[in-house]
Amino acid sequence: MKPSVRPPNRMQRQLQRLDRLPGLVRPVLRSAVLRRAVPFTGTAGIDFVALSPERVEVRLPSVRKVHNHIGGIHASAMNLLAETATGMVVGMNVRDDCVPVAKEMRMAFRKRASGSMRAVATLSDAQARWMQSQDKGEVTVPVTVTDDTGAEPVECMFTWAWIPAGPRKN
Repeated sequence: MKPSVRPPNRMQRQLQRLDRLPGLVRPVLRSAVLRRAVPFTGTAGIDFVALSPERVEVRLPSVRKVHNHIGGIHASAMNLLAETATGMVVGMNVRDDCVPVAKEMRMAFRKRASGSMRAVATLSDAQARWMQSQDKGEVTVPVTVTDDTGAEPVECMFTWAWIPAGPRKN
């Protein structure tokens, strides 16, 4: 994990503990830990390829359990992939006293996907600073989803909000 200029939040601190492990086992254990934290990512088989406060890359292998009726990766699995990438980059930047929640998503399917898929979500320094300075707010996170050919079969937009952690006050 690439060090950040901002103080690490809880998620970053937990992932930094894995940095002490040998390089060959680190990605496998990182994916196992994160799949346990977000069980549906484990059900689908998402691999956490790269994690930093600025960029998250996740991969979904093309296996039968995530296929649709025409043999490609199901639209819902593509959505999970993009949501996971954007949610993780937000999670690596949200303050410890706040909780991230998905607020809005848009997906436009442009062409049939071929093979496995990869999603890369990024957060700018300005967006990260904004998240650190506000008790609550929202941020639109850019994400690119590509297939094995390098094509972008789907265009996505995710908006995430963050709210104070703890019981809701009515």
